Amino acid sequence: MNKKYKPVIAVAVLVILVAILGIVTHVVMKYIPSSEKMDLNEYGSFILEETQNLLAIDSPSGMTKKAAEHVMTRFEALGYAPQTTRKDGVLVCLGGRDRENGLLLEAHMDTLGGMVCQIKANGRLKITPIGGLRAENVETENCRVVTKFDGVIEGTAQLINASTHVNEKYADTQRTFDTVEIVLDEPVADAEDVKKLGVRTGDYVCFEPRTRVTQSGYIKSRFLDDKLSVGILLGYAKYLKDEQITPERAVYVHVTSFEEVGHGGSASVPAGVTEAISVDMGCVGEGLTCDERMVSICAKDSGGPYHYDVVRGLIAAAEKMGAPYAVDVYPRYGSDVEATLRAGYDIRHGLIGSGVYASHGYERSHVEGALATLKTLIGYVG
Repeated sequence: MNKKYKPVIAVAVLVILVAILGIVTHVVMKYIPSSEKMDLNEYGSFILEETQNLLAIDSPSGMTKKAAEHVMTRFEALGYAPQTTRKDGVLVCLGGRDRENGLLLEAHMDTLGGMVCQIKANGRLKITPIGGLRAENVETENCRVVTKFDGVIEGTAQLINASTHVNEKYADTQRTFDTVEIVLDEPVADAEDVKKLGVRTGDYVCFEPRTRVTQSGYIKSRFLDDKLSVGILLGYAKYLKDEQITPERAVYVHVTSFEEVGHGGSASVPAGVTEAISVDMGCVGEGLTCDERMVSICAKDSGGPYHYDVVRGLIAAAEKMGAPYAVDVYPRYGSDVEATLRAGYDIRHGLIGSGVYASHGYERSHVEGALATLKTLIGYVG
């Protein structure tokens, strides 16, 4: 070989090697997520904003149409084609190559609430709970009575004879829905006055969420169970679009509408789905190891153990992504994915979610817990 060509050839080989290295690096960075690769903090503010917007829409179980319409518009804004289900849920495909080994991610937008079951002679309302609503958790809370045809009327949940300066049994009275009633913010003196406002038995009573986000990253609100998880799944959908990622397996999201009463995930499972994961609130409390800044991976709840391989896979994903996590057994809990199993679907199942303190009360979580959940999903699915 002519010596004068050797430097040229050496440079050409070097250029080719650099190009190959660049291609390999691009492939690795694109298809093998890791905590070192990504700074996902920008998704934290997105998740919290989406959560707050959804929390502002009343959606107790069975009255979720407005919330569903909002969730539809948010997925559409990200470039997806969601559909509504007959039960006013939202179903959307996030893409994926293998349609015979699909993954369904389930979160719910329905919340606890109340329903008018009696208009009392004194113009107060007796309510029956929707889901696990407890009287002691809504006493003194502002609420809205949604009439069937005559708009919304404001009120407050109060103990009967609520003044401590009058009621000497105030402290000793057990709080139940026999002793806590709805006082309407209208000049009503009897049942007829209330009926003239359009209030009737069967009207929904929606409670003020009182959403606040602190400078330290905590989010406090009623109904973080499970609207925070809907925000997280919107964050995951945005991540896939931003990074132009097509998952190896088909990934679907089902935002359900009847989880709090037990049958949210019982239908609308797309063909080819072999696995479903509920993205719901993680339990925080005595005897458990999770806190609000972690993702909780549930090994077992009231419905029994979750699929062993799914639990292992979620733990591995959290560790790969550097997401703070805890594995816990929930003593009093049920999830959408268990409703899916009870409906007869032959699938593997799992449950994860950001740690939420004071569940079914005035709940609290943290943006870091939301991000840890997002990272775990990315590590598990891609």
